[in-house]
Amino acid sequence: MQSENPNTAPAPNWDTTATQASPPPTAPDEYFDEEPEGRSRAWIGWLLAALVVAGLVFVKVKYFPGQAGKEGGKGGAAKGGPGGGAGAKGGRGGGGGPTAVQVYVVQPTSLTDEVAATGSILPEESVVIKSELSGKITSLNIREGQAVRKGQLLFSINAAEAQAAIQKQEYNIKLFRDQERRQRTLLEKEYISAQEYEQANNQLLTAQAELQSLRATLAKAYVRAPFDGVLGLSTATVGTYVSPGAEITTLSRVKPVKIDFAVPSRFASNVRVGDVVSLVDQATNKRFNAKVYAIDPQIDPVSRTLPVRARYANTKNELRPGAFVKVNLKLGETPSAIQVPTEAVIPEASGYSVYTVKGGKMVPQKVKIGIRSDKVIQITDGLAVGDSVIQTGILQVKPGDPVRVIR
Repeated sequence: MQSENPNTAPAPNWDTTATQASPPPTAPDEYFDEEPEGRSRAWIGWLLAALVVAGLVFVKVKYFPGQAGKEGGKGGAAKGGPGGGAGAKGGRGGGGGPTAVQVYVVQPTSLTDEVAATGSILPEESVVIKSELSGKITSLNIREGQAVRKGQLLFSINAAEAQAAIQKQEYNIKLFRDQERRQRTLLEKEYISAQEYEQANNQLLTAQAELQSLRATLAKAYVRAPFDGVLGLSTATVGTYVSPGAEITTLSRVKPVKIDFAVPSRFASNVRVGDVVSLVDQATNKRFNAKVYAIDPQIDPVSRTLPVRARYANTKNELRPGAFVKVNLKLGETPSAIQVPTEAVIPEASGYSVYTVKGGKMVPQKVKIGIRSDKVIQITDGLAVGDSVIQTGILQVKPGDPVRVIR
C-alpha cells in the first residue's frame, strides 16, 4: 500500500490534447465580413427607396397640383371629421385657392372708323430742266433754292448758228416771194401754165415752213420756267458744254403738295372725294389735315389696295416733297361700339376668343372682331354690355377654374 504524503503536491493532470490543439479560437469571418456587408446593402436599399418616393412626390406636386389638392382635401375630410370640409375646399385650388385675375367690364363706347396707312409727299408739279440742244451755256440765271415765275429765262445755249440759218432763210423767202408774184402775173395773162406757177408757189411755202422750224430750234436755246416754282440744285456753269437731254436743275411747285397713300380694297366703297385725312409728319410729329381730291378707278392687283391722293395747301412750307407721313382716313363713327383691350383677345385657328368670368369661374367665349388699334379691338359679336373679360392672368387659368377678381 502506497502511502500518501500530505506535503507532497499532487501530480498535475495533464491534458494531452492541449499540446496538440490549434491556437485559441478567434471570431468567425462572418462576424467581421458578411454581417457589415449585409447592413450596408440594407442602408443603400432604404436610401434608394426614399429617393424614389421623394421624386414621385415632387412630380405629383409640381405637375398635378389640382389632383394633389383634391387628395389632400379628401384626406383632411377623412381625418378631421367635421373640419375636413375646410381642408377639401382649400385642396381644390391646388393649395392656393382661386386664381387672381383682373377683368375689363364691357361698356358701350364711341368708335371712330379710321383707316391707318403710310403716305408720301409729292409736289403739285415737278420737272427736270434739261437742254434740248448741244452747245455751250452762254447765260445762266439759276439761283438754287430760289422761287421763279412762269416764263422766266433760266439759261441759254449758244445759238449763233441757228440765228444765221434763220437770216439766210429769210433772204430765200424774199426771193421766192418775188418769184411767186411774177409767176402769178404771167399766169393771169396766160403766158405760163398753172403748173409753173404752182412750182414757184410751192418753193415759197416750203421756205416759210423751214423758217418756222429754224425759229423753233432757236427757241430751244433759251430755256424758260414752265410754271411758278422753286429751283433745285445745279452743277452747270456758264461755258459748260451740254448735250441734248443733259440735266441742268429741277423745278418744283410745293404750294400746294399732294399726299399719295393706299387703303385696303375692303374699304374702297367707303372712300369719297372730299374726305378729310389726318397727316402726321414723321420728322416733326406735327399734325395736318388734307382733303381727298382723286381716287384711282382701279385696285392694285398686286397689293389689293386702292390708290388715293389728297392735297394740302402747304402755305408755310411745312411739308417737303419726298417726306414720309402717317395717314388716318376717317370713314365713319359708331356711337355704341363694344371694345376690349388688345391683350384680352386670344387668336385661335378657327378665329378669336376671350375669357369671361361667370359664376366665379372662367368661361371661354368665341368672338368676332372688327376695327383694331394698338390698345383696343372692336368686338362685333360674342359679347354684351356688362360682361367681365379677363385682362390679366389669362395663361394661369383653364376653362372651369375658379377665379378671384381683383381691382
